[in-house]
Amino acid sequence: MISKQTLKKLAILSATFTFVASASAQRTVSDEAVSYYKANCISCHTVGGGSLVGPDLRDVSKRKDRAWLIRFIRNPKRMIDAGDPYALKLLKESKGQIMTTIPGLSAAMAGKILDMIEVESELPKGKSRFAGLSIPDRPLTPEDITAGRDLFLGRTAFTRGGPACVACHTASDLTGLGGGTLGPDLTAAFARLEGRKALGAWLSAPPSLVMQPVFKDHGLEGEEILQVVAYLKNVAESGDAKAEDMTLAFLLCGVGGAAVFLVICDFAWRRRYRSVRRPLVNKSGTHV
Repeated sequence: MISKQTLKKLAILSATFTFVASASAQRTVSDEAVSYYKANCISCHTVGGGSLVGPDLRDVSKRKDRAWLIRFIRNPKRMIDAGDPYALKLLKESKGQIMTTIPGLSAAMAGKILDMIEVESELPKGKSRFAGLSIPDRPLTPEDITAGRDLFLGRTAFTRGGPACVACHTASDLTGLGGGTLGPDLTAAFARLEGRKALGAWLSAPPSLVMQPVFKDHGLEGEEILQVVAYLKNVAESGDAKAEDMTLAFLLCGVGGAAVFLVICDFAWRRRYRSVRRPLVNKSGTHV
């Protein structure tokens, strides 16, 4: 027969297990938060994988209170402009890179992201699914550089159909009229992001408001990332700070091209007045 003392202990154990199960259920990671993090955060942050452009988010809730974190996630620039000391410290550590303010990010979603980070932080270090993109540490070869330049220029198409980098960006080794100017000059991108790990993570999921929707379903493959990194590393080591501004050359080429086109048209239709002028001259009886 079970004693009352034993029954009491069983009841306590049962209540404890129920509480733990309930707490575990409440801490279930939201699929929505996972998708949001992958689309907007993974290119600049890891959870237990070290710093990239931004800090490692492992145990971030132990560094600042939840309310502060939610405010910062929703509008980091506002807190930096307001002179918040910790926000300014983060800005300094990221070498002046201001975290992108994502339109429409609600406090509820920011809270779900923090819940997810807390759950991932409880895993052994390096075991989180967000520990960072694994890029091979093998030496970069001349073949990688050539392949990366071809991808950058669009000579070789990205496997998943993403647009060529040169459509929006330029680099110092490009000839002719250079590259695009919609995005920043990438000559110093490798140095600015301090190596292949951070640059590779950025290329894996570009967080900018312009690039994110473009590459959402057309991300780069791992080997393509490594090749573009190799090319940008080679450009950064060339010693040039940035690409030459080709705006004036572009305008002059446009004006010169238009002038040549008009001259060609004038020559092609040089007899265009004769069909009108000759009948008029003949009718008047005047001979030229």
